[in-house]
Amino acid sequence: MANQTLQPSFLAAALLAWYPRHQRDLPWRHTRDPYAIWLSEVILQQTRVAQGLPYYETFLAAYPTVQALAAAPEAEVLRYWQGLGYYSRARNMHRTAQQVVAENGGKFPGTYAELLKLRGIGPYTAAAIASFAFDEAVAVLDGNVYRVLARIFGLHSDIAAPSSRKEFQAVADQHIPASVPADFNQAIMEFGAIQCTPAKPDCLFCPLQASCWAFQHGQVALLPVKSKAKKARTRYFHYFVLRHNDQVYLRERREKDIWQGLYDFALAETDTPELPADELVRHLDALGAQFDTSQAAEPSAAYRHVLSHQKLEARFHDLPLTQPLSATVLRDLGLRAYSATQVEALPKPKLIANYVEQNL
Repeated sequence: MANQTLQPSFLAAALLAWYPRHQRDLPWRHTRDPYAIWLSEVILQQTRVAQGLPYYETFLAAYPTVQALAAAPEAEVLRYWQGLGYYSRARNMHRTAQQVVAENGGKFPGTYAELLKLRGIGPYTAAAIASFAFDEAVAVLDGNVYRVLARIFGLHSDIAAPSSRKEFQAVADQHIPASVPADFNQAIMEFGAIQCTPAKPDCLFCPLQASCWAFQHGQVALLPVKSKAKKARTRYFHYFVLRHNDQVYLRERREKDIWQGLYDFALAETDTPELPADELVRHLDALGAQFDTSQAAEPSAAYRHVLSHQKLEARFHDLPLTQPLSATVLRDLGLRAYSATQVEALPKPKLIANYVEQNL
């Protein structure tokens, strides 16, 4: 640790003085309900505040208690989550709600150690709930906190390496005041979000400038150290939008892949952006369906979607049918016919939702 002279109380004092003047007015900061706090933390794990706020409010209105969430059908939960991405968050949250109801009578455990025993709740979320709802002095570690600590104390450990968590946790726990742990955790996260930002931090007006190792050594832009993630691979999807009269065929994705539990169309995945004509014919023949060639159209322009480690490029082939698909084909492909109203109610990946909104 490069800066051993900084007294533990100084970091807390500076942040707690800064926070009341700069904090954003966010609804989850006005509650001690562990369920509402948990919901906000899950949403914000991979989502910016501006994007996540309306989802938080809509979700809480639909499921105001953990019991209401536990009792809801998974497909409905996923539909409320539609557009947020990282859908495993919603599935895990739904299962955890059921665990809290079944095993804890609908009450969240009141300590960090007990919260960690719940499925889907890791160290960060457990620390957030424990401190914000129950005043337990355990420090949170998110990307903002890692950045603040790395710069203030000159910590050069790779924050992408799991082994670094113990080092950063020890530093954070050393500085969290037992009297106001919730305020400290909120303050250090907010400080990283709006003052000590990844790019162009406001060092000129930083209350910790004189004690910041990175600022004093000209290394603000170099900290924290984070190894690069592996390059995202590109996948090419060709969707067959099979329609008969006013119904369209979709399937629920069950394979262990992206978008599990969401709905999309019959799909062929290729190694290149284009689907060769002979391959298209082969796929259509496998459907055993009769197509209305008079209404056939060219494939759509590419719809692109970026995930954490994948880039998707999808084209949609609109294929009107002269007769419904057979029961055998429906069974083999996992397809079902839906009306436009039913399609709207299904939980869908954002890419599929965009196509549906524009074309169906």
